[in-house]
Amino acid sequence: MANVGIVLISHSVQIASGVKELIQQVIQEVPIELAAGTEDGRIGTTIEKISSAIDAANKGDGVLLFYDLGSAKMNAEVVLEMLADDQIVIAEAPIVEGSYIAAVEASMGKTMEEILETLWTGFPANDNNMK
Repeated sequence: MANVGIVLISHSVQIASGVKELIQQVIQEVPIELAAGTEDGRIGTTIEKISSAIDAANKGDGVLLFYDLGSAKMNAEVVLEMLADDQIVIAEAPIVEGSYIAAVEASMGKTMEEILETLWTGFPANDNNMK
């Protein structure tokens, strides 16, 4: 069974790697990919890394994108416009708590919609893109 995939978009490789490590202490069967840092190792995000991470995380049940800062979200939005795939969604939830909850839910076979509903319930202040 495929699971909803997760992409961690961070300006810092260390932040994204740390969040992935935290999740994988409990959940191993959910595809989690990183789009962190620039190609030359600096702080930042790139459209290319985000696009590649989405491709790697997408096993057919959709992909949730979690980001750390506003410019990471802007780059993710550019990628979403290019892909035009409604099964790839930016999750408006904190990168650590949100991606952890999403991974747990995905490991239980929940659909993208069910995971988003759980995130919306857990982080109601961010309900602008959750329903």
